[in-house]
Amino acid sequence: MEILLWLVPPAVVTVVAMVWVSWLGREGRGEVDRDVAVRRLGEALERSKPVPSRATGRPADAPTRQPDRSTGIAVRRSSAPRPVPAPVVPPVEPPRERPDEQPQRRVS
Repeated sequence: MEILLWLVPPAVVTVVAMVWVSWLGREGRGEVDRDVAVRRLGEALERSKPVPSRATGRPADAPTRQPDRSTGIAVRRSSAPRPVPAPVVPPVEPPRERPDEQPQRRVS
């Protein structure tokens, strides 16, 4: 049972943190005055939206973009690493005979 005594300090800290967070989150904190909220909402609704032009359907100040050239096939880039080319190894030459040695001939 004594081995469980090391759990007491973390349990106490956890309970204190839970009480503190519940006190901070109690109702009534962070409320905005109703008149201020209504004024902010009115300002947001009164902001003018860009009017789309009749020809393109986009707002007149919108940047032009390239037409979509979709073919109907989805192509994704490969996430696999590119293959590394194999190193080029020069061909191995056969060992040369020493000049002081005579080649052996077979006598038949």
